[in-house]
Amino acid sequence: MIEKTALQDGWELYTVTNTNGMRLKVLNFGGIITSLEVPDKHGNLENVVLGYRNFKDYQANPNYFGALIGRVAGRIQNSRFELEGKTYQLEANEGKHHLHGGPNGFHQVLWKVEPFEENQASGLRLSYTSEDGAGGYPGNLQVVVTYTLTNDNKLVMLYEAATDKETPVTLTNHSYFNLSGNLKKTIAKQQAMVNSDKFTELDEELIASGRWLDTAASPFDLRSFKPLEDVFSAPHEQLRIAGEGIDHYFLFSDEKGPKAGLYDPESGRLMTIESDQPGLVLYTGNGLDETLELKERMSEKYLGICFETQAFPAALHHDGFPSLILRPDETYRRETVLTFTVK
Repeated sequence: MIEKTALQDGWELYTVTNTNGMRLKVLNFGGIITSLEVPDKHGNLENVVLGYRNFKDYQANPNYFGALIGRVAGRIQNSRFELEGKTYQLEANEGKHHLHGGPNGFHQVLWKVEPFEENQASGLRLSYTSEDGAGGYPGNLQVVVTYTLTNDNKLVMLYEAATDKETPVTLTNHSYFNLSGNLKKTIAKQQAMVNSDKFTELDEELIASGRWLDTAASPFDLRSFKPLEDVFSAPHEQLRIAGEGIDHYFLFSDEKGPKAGLYDPESGRLMTIESDQPGLVLYTGNGLDETLELKERMSEKYLGICFETQAFPAALHHDGFPSLILRPDETYRRETVLTFTVK
């Protein structure tokens, strides 16, 4: 079932509900997931993502709560890159660097939304055309993002794009997850997993150095579920740089099975993540402060965790990273599936 509610300034809120009562709420502004209600082990439906109490706060949204991110998710060093011998200067919005598509990225635009209902699923198809030169990027980029909520409690996020000039592209969703339900607790006692042997080294400005580090024998070894409080309390220079937490890109290993996951022993909620992206940025909410009025409570550090499945902007400046370049004869197509169960 899908409902639409009109808000101010052409904004619309879409509510998608499956046969189990699981409920997804999405704004046409920024393609933002504002709420995701998921059952716990007792069948209680509660919200498991961070979202503002007042919709107007999404206008600025400096933490990118729930937003679609593009053209390029992550930080582009010095807001510039070279392609086919030409240097492209992008809009800076984090010091001298370009973050998450810049100040006018996909999180700041009105998407065209087409609801759809199928036999065992329903969802929203969001489309937008980013014009040649927008934000400094080359090429007219046509983007379609499809959110599908299935009756077996999967949220499928499909990203598709086509361009008429070579351009860098890697799209993601920036939802912050907290499986306690309605933000009752921080994520400290929740357990995270990322199937990865390598992560990126960052400098003091959170820009990738170009070096891969081994996750083994470090707090970044999340190949089996680990309580996040064990990560936060570990002494490690890379954790310090990121604000006593993780804000790093992990390269997925080739092993079969889920690429990542989050588990809350108290509620019993388990989220597993499958993706055909090469890796993800794991961000543990280190930069959240106590000034944001969220739907259920005020924000605080470590209140949510992001699993930003994507390629990585360091590929624009360093060898040894999966390419982000989309060419006119290619179609960008990436899918990430979140499965919600209890145990």
